[in-house]
Amino acid sequence: MALPSLHTTLLLPLLLNLASALSLTFTGSTLVLNDIPYYVPATPYTTISFPASLKSAASAGGLVPVTVVSGVSASNSSLSTLEDIIGGFESDDVWSEGFLEAILVQSTEAIGPYSNASLILPGANQSSILSILSSNGSNSTTIPSGPYFASSDGSLYQSYRLYSDFAGAFTQPLIPAGNGTYQALPANIAGIQSPAVGVPSRLYYTKTAQQPLAGVRLGVKDIYDVAGVKTSDGNRAWYGLFPPATVNAYPVQRLIDAGAVIVGKMKTSQFANGETATADWVDYHSPFNPRGDGYQDPSSSSSGPGAGEGSYPWLDLGLGSDTGGSIRGPSQVQGLFGNRPSHGLVDLTGVMPLAPQLDTSGFLTRDPILWAEAAKVLYADVPFYNRYPETLYTVEFPTTADTAADAVLLDFLTKLEGFLSTSATALNLSTYWDSTKPAGADASLDDLLNITYPILISKEQIMLVRDPFYEAYGAVHDGRQPFVDPVPLVRWAFGDSYPESALTDAITNKTIFQDWWSTEVQSNDSTTCSDSLLLYSAGADPLYRNEYNGPPGVPSGFGTSRISPFAEVPDFVIPRSKRLKLLPLFPKVGSAAYNSTITLHTEFLPVTVDILAAKGCDGLIFNLVQDLQAAGIVNASLTGQTITGGEILLRM
Repeated sequence: MALPSLHTTLLLPLLLNLASALSLTFTGSTLVLNDIPYYVPATPYTTISFPASLKSAASAGGLVPVTVVSGVSASNSSLSTLEDIIGGFESDDVWSEGFLEAILVQSTEAIGPYSNASLILPGANQSSILSILSSNGSNSTTIPSGPYFASSDGSLYQSYRLYSDFAGAFTQPLIPAGNGTYQALPANIAGIQSPAVGVPSRLYYTKTAQQPLAGVRLGVKDIYDVAGVKTSDGNRAWYGLFPPATVNAYPVQRLIDAGAVIVGKMKTSQFANGETATADWVDYHSPFNPRGDGYQDPSSSSSGPGAGEGSYPWLDLGLGSDTGGSIRGPSQVQGLFGNRPSHGLVDLTGVMPLAPQLDTSGFLTRDPILWAEAAKVLYADVPFYNRYPETLYTVEFPTTADTAADAVLLDFLTKLEGFLSTSATALNLSTYWDSTKPAGADASLDDLLNITYPILISKEQIMLVRDPFYEAYGAVHDGRQPFVDPVPLVRWAFGDSYPESALTDAITNKTIFQDWWSTEVQSNDSTTCSDSLLLYSAGADPLYRNEYNGPPGVPSGFGTSRISPFAEVPDFVIPRSKRLKLLPLFPKVGSAAYNSTITLHTEFLPVTVDILAAKGCDGLIFNLVQDLQAAGIVNASLTGQTITGGEILLRM
């Protein structure tokens, strides 16, 4: 008998160990149906008795595209009823005519002559196999209407349409992983540096009083924890060091409980500090602003939600954060509705801090109606007043229509004055401070608040983020320090250069301003919540992402964008997209023209207005915006090259 060779003796145990350690997991599959890419998850939504008639249906990978129709009974089982129901599916971006390969009608009773038949719906380009799914017996699950893929073993899978993230807005596209957790989408489509984002059909969801956001597709800024997924905070070392979150951040959980569907985590500038595209972004590439020539800065730090909302009609809502302008900036340059809420409206557990005294959670969206619906979920205790103050202030607002942007702003002001039956008063904050400042306060607002913001954000983030991060990273990397982008480093170094007492001084100065503002400028009112409204505009000037602007500095000084962080009042961005009939020279009204150095053509940037009210009066502004929309003064924004639409330039 031949003895085994030494090679065989050593190799066999190794092969046995490898075999016993083998882990093979099916993560789903991708299909292309009529040139549209889809992801089919690994776990079926439910199982059905596979109709024998489907055996002749077209399939790929053992999967048949089918349309499920629920809610049909003997009393409404006519063919015209079926046609009407399916006709309503055409507005859904996931469902397509390819899913008419088979129509599965779910019913608890026999519904006439259409069982196991074949028919051609009016306007359809193909015949459909029609079969009845009985919901009696062991499987009584009601299957939501919509597009599915069915396998011969009876597995029925929900469909995720795959879209290209051509704007580079996402860090991780996500899908549910079960037990309230999420995982990275294990699918992609062709494209250079463009991951796929999978979205489920809206037909699967029905809004209710308990779930007013059912089916709303939500992108989450990557400083919020999402259960099962790592948080990056815009830093590669942070992402690699810490484990996945085990629970959702509090704001995220509130939105999920209301039915929102998370489709991914979205890019943030590093540690939510303000960074300029290309010049400051090192670890990750800044998203692309779709407006104008396509090479404008998307602003920060909620850069991903801003670029995504401006680019993708399939994305409904972005969850961002605002400390010093991180929601408002991206909303302004991309022409979106965005809100920095009153400070303290929602618990920020599970959200990376910049400065707890200033941090807030808010939204970026194109739709003012959805904006208010989401706000009622996130800010549960905010009253929604529908009587408006008569006092209207403007700060640093144009007085003559010297530019297209000025004309748009003045037109909005005129219409708002008419709507409120009032006239605006121009307010010079420096002069007003001089005449009403508290006894013993600094001579000017600039003197009082010059370094208040950089001290707060640097001192707090050093304690809450940097120091714990450096310690944890060094413990597992032999004392090494992780890479950090230039902007956070400059700001942290600034904070290190001041004594700890500077933080106390900054908080004191912020409190002085806040008390002054609530007493002298915007006070609470029992009838209108706020005794006044205040308008300002950030302007509409180009900021190219291919220009270097020198090394980053410290965000010192005081301006209109600092009012709401220091006063803790709501500050809402409103895009102005109404076409003005009296301005024939400005064809893209709601936008400001500029001569692009990229395209060498005239392009257009959004024009927006910021509205402020007294602290806690967020609901007042939400209601005002909805009423202004009903009056035709405010319109929803569109995706595209401008806020009124148009093909995005240089799109991949």
